[in-house]
Parts: sequence; structure tokens; C-alpha cells
Amino acid sequence: MKFSAIDIGTNAARLLVGEVVKESNKSFVKKISYTRIPLRLGDDAFSLGRIDVKKKSNLINTIKAFQIISDIFEVNKMRAVATSAMRNAENGSQIVQDIRQGFGIDLEIISGEEEANLILGTFMLLDIAKGQPFVVIDVGGGSTEINIYRGNQKIASQSFKIGTIRMLKGKVKKGIWVELNSWISNFINTSESFMIFGTGGNINKTHKLLGVKSENPIPIQEMTALKEKLKALTLEERMKRYQIRPDRADVIVPALEIYTRILSNFKSSNIFVPKIGLSDGMIYQMYLEENKI
Repeated sequence: MKFSAIDIGTNAARLLVGEVVKESNKSFVKKISYTRIPLRLGDDAFSLGRIDVKKKSNLINTIKAFQIISDIFEVNKMRAVATSAMRNAENGSQIVQDIRQGFGIDLEIISGEEEANLILGTFMLLDIAKGQPFVVIDVGGGSTEINIYRGNQKIASQSFKIGTIRMLKGKVKKGIWVELNSWISNFINTSESFMIFGTGGNINKTHKLLGVKSENPIPIQEMTALKEKLKALTLEERMKRYQIRPDRADVIVPALEIYTRILSNFKSSNIFVPKIGLSDGMIYQMYLEENKI
């Protein structure tokens, strides 16, 4: 059974067409087609508090294109969600209504908590040592979700209004880092060792730039060094030297800043990058619902 997951994020819109397959008694989301459009809704949402006419038109055309692609692949079920930028936009609900009336697609504006839960759904498919405490950090354009697990049970989950576009726009509120660090300290023991997982396009790109093998984690020391190298370059130099797209070149530095600041709270020298995200979680959730699991 094929599923289509549309993720309207702060920095980009993504379409994942996929299916859940089983091999050697293990399930995973097999990607059939992946499309990414750099809409940058956060540019408007965090500066104007709304999505302007041009960005709205681009969003609607993107939804239309995603619907056509889904039809070509003859998907059995589709789900579309929007995250931080649309949560922040005062006209978000009206845009949702226009999309529903125009295409019959129910675009859901989901909370940070639901966003985190969908991402975490696919983590249950990974080979994480039983009982091993672990943390999942998802850095997006408008928000960062942190989930802490111990004994395969989620003990804490929180969404913070810290994201790459927010940082670029100077829209991160004073005191939020103190709030984040305090929140983490309430749930961890500083002597405890956690496995750290990072999700999102920027950490995936960092993994690739550092030439780390797919199954290996990124040494935090190397990630910090890369952040400083990128920070010293202009956008044009980043794009030329590291072959980074324009819409990635500006957000990767604030993303790495967020990761490194959060990681300073944990006793860990590595961060694992499973390269799964919200759209994978959506497909897995649809699979569970269809199979009544």
C-alpha cells in the first residue's frame, strides 16, 4: 500500500511517497519518491505574522503539484500537515480553508507536540539498545522539538520556539535558552549517558558534508568545527566550497548553533543521524491506522 505525506514546513515543503515494508522481521519506510520545494513560509510568518499573497500562491501551487505527483504514483492514502510557520501565521486557518475548498485536501496545522510524536513513531523501528536512554532533537525553521526517553518510555517532550528562520530574523525571544536548559536539567542526571539523535535537513546535510558513513554518528567536536568554518564564510562561499543550495546555505549555521547549544547539556561526544523525519512518521502512522495496529 502506497502512502503520500505532505509536510509544509517553515523552510520548505516536502512530499514523500512511500510504503512500509518488512525485511528480516523488521519494518521500515521505503521511499518511492521525494520532492522538496524551498517555500520559506517562515520569512513572512515571523516578520509579518502572516503569509503574504505571493507565498500563499506558491504554497497552493505546490499543493497542486504534490497532488498530481501523488495521483501519478496511485497512492492509497494521503495526509498533509503544516508546522511552525503556519501555526504562527494569523491567516493560516484561512489558507487551510482555501486549500480544502480548492483541492479537497485537509491540510492540518499540527502542534509541536504532535509533530514530535509523529517523528518519534519511526524511531521505534530503529535498533536502539533496550533500556538505553536516548534523546531526539529535531531542529526546524520555526521550532525545535526535544524528546527524552528512558527505559523505552518517553519521560519528557517539549517544543521550543527556536528555529533557523526565527534566528535569522532575530525572532528568538530573550530568555528562551535559559528556559530550554532548565527544562532539560529537570529530566536528566548529568552523569547519565544518553544516545543523541538529530533529525532535520540541516543535520542530514552536516552528516553528508563531514563524509561520515551512513550508520556512524557525527563526532560533536567535528560538527562544532564545521559550524565555525561555515560561519566564517559568506553565503556565496558556502555554496561554492561545500556545494550547498542557497536555501540551505543561510540556515545551516543557526541549525548547528542550536544543536551544539542543546548538546552541551548532555554527556555525549556523538550525535546519530537516522535520516528520518516528519514525513516518514506520517507514512508509518497511516500504515498503522490502515492495518489497525
